[in-house]
Amino acid sequence: MITIKLKHTVFFACIAAFALLILSCNSVYTPKKKGYFKIDLPQHSYQKFDRPGYPYTFEYPAYANVVQDSTYFEEQPENPYWINVDVPRFNAKVYISYNEIGGKARYKVRTKDGKYVDSVGVNKFVDLMEGSYKLTFKHSLKATSIDDSVFVTPNGVNGIWFKIGGNAATASQFLVSDSVKHFLRGALYFDAPPNEDSLSVVNQFLQEDVRHLINTLKWR
Repeated sequence: MITIKLKHTVFFACIAAFALLILSCNSVYTPKKKGYFKIDLPQHSYQKFDRPGYPYTFEYPAYANVVQDSTYFEEQPENPYWINVDVPRFNAKVYISYNEIGGKARYKVRTKDGKYVDSVGVNKFVDLMEGSYKLTFKHSLKATSIDDSVFVTPNGVNGIWFKIGGNAATASQFLVSDSVKHFLRGALYFDAPPNEDSLSVVNQFLQEDVRHLINTLKWR
């Protein structure tokens, strides 16, 4: 009798284990959603950039710093009016370049032996526009879309806004000009791997700051 009871006990235990296995295999699996760390965003507040001698003024975030750009693609900028609006808490920068239309321009010229040397010319509005579009569309390999839109600011400054979709290195670029003397170009970059989803919250936040910079910009 003891042997029979033991056999029955083992049998029922196996049945129960098998039933649990079947039930667990048929249970509904809910994958864990992918998420990102919550980012605390500050209140938008601004201060004025009004440095003596500069051909422009604008307002930029109070949580940012303006530093003079020392290199441009490993070369010296054409003039001292190239600056970066650095936002260290988000590892972001707005790179701003300025050119005087009709002023001196430095170009690279290819010689017969295949080397490139510096050559001096004159900044033309058409050439500056073409160069800006080329720089923007260099991101076409990673971008899912590139849209441009024309605008006029409350201060009467004309410009073009570039919205770049996808995992490109930059999602926002712009240019402003009076087509006679001033030509300024800006681009928002993050010092982080380009990921449209993870950067979307900060990107939208800083885009508002970039638009404020544009809307408050004035020529001198």
